[in-house]
Parts: sequence; structure tokens; C-alpha cells
Amino acid sequence: MDLDLAFSADAELAPQLLAAAGVWADPLAGAEPWHTQLSSWLEQLADELPPELQSPGYSLGLSLVGDAEISALNADWRDKPGPTDVLAFAAQDDDLDGAPPMPLPPGLADDDEEDLDGEAEPLELGDIVISLDTAARQASEHGHSLERELLFLASHGLLHLLGWDHPDEASLTAMLSRQERLLATD
Repeated sequence: MDLDLAFSADAELAPQLLAAAGVWADPLAGAEPWHTQLSSWLEQLADELPPELQSPGYSLGLSLVGDAEISALNADWRDKPGPTDVLAFAAQDDDLDGAPPMPLPPGLADDDEEDLDGEAEPLELGDIVISLDTAARQASEHGHSLERELLFLASHGLLHLLGWDHPDEASLTAMLSRQERLLATD
């Protein structure tokens, strides 16, 4: 499975949090472990995906930010005050704020997207934004490592990008169960 991953960790994050997150927050090495992890999860989920989300390659962004930045995003996009742990901005959500789907470049059909070299373009899934500040607090509250919390939040964000949602208790339970199965394969 081909994955085009754009990874970033806010340079303004507290040095002790960056150190605690280790390689998962290292802008120089961080893309590699995230790339490996997300690719593995996408391969595991491939057979469960609806046809419109099945692709030989994907593209997504993953950003680690502080509480101030995620609070601003939470307010702007969800009209909710304060920080949250993870936000997912799904590119394939066809009812995103009532906006029409993104237009394709001339000559490209939905089922035949190719770049100029004739290779299939990766399917854009969207962006996952995780608050490292909130993740660290939650890791402490739950009695596990920051690494485990970051992986838990990233898996949650990825499932949202792939169309999972939790509007009620039953769907939340199903989503959390699927996350745990993804994390168990690490």
C-alpha cells in the first residue's frame, strides 16, 4: 500500500512533551514511524472499506499541535470552545458543511485519476490533528504511555477519515473496539 504522508510537529510544543513523545513527535524521524503505522492500519482496514475508499494509495496529513492551536480549530470548525484531543478533517466527506465535492482537473474521471506519469493518484483522505498537550494529560489519566495515547488518537482520527462516526453509544463502542483491534496488531 502506497501512502503519501505529510507529517508535522509544531515547533512551539514544550520540549518535555516532545521528549516524552520520542520518535512519534520528532520532525526528522517522526514521519517514518507514522508512515509505517498508518500504512499497516490502512492495509488491515482495506477489506472493510466501501468501494469509493478502496485505493492502491492514499494521501493524508498528520499534525501534532498544542492546546492553543487545536482550541482555535475546534472553535472554527466545530463551534466548540476549548481544546480537544484529536480532530479529523475528512476529504472524502461528501457533505462537508454542504460544500460541493472538489472538482477534478480537466480530463480526469472519478474512477480514473492518474497523474502526468500515468500512475494512479493517491486517494486524499484528509488531515488528522492531535493535541500533544491533551494527549499527555489523557495518557497520565489513563495510566499508559504517551506513545499509546498518540497511537490511540491517530487510529481514531484515521477511522473518522475513512467514514466511521460515533453519533450514539453503540457506534462509539464499535469504533473503539475497532481501534483496539488495530492497536493490538502493533
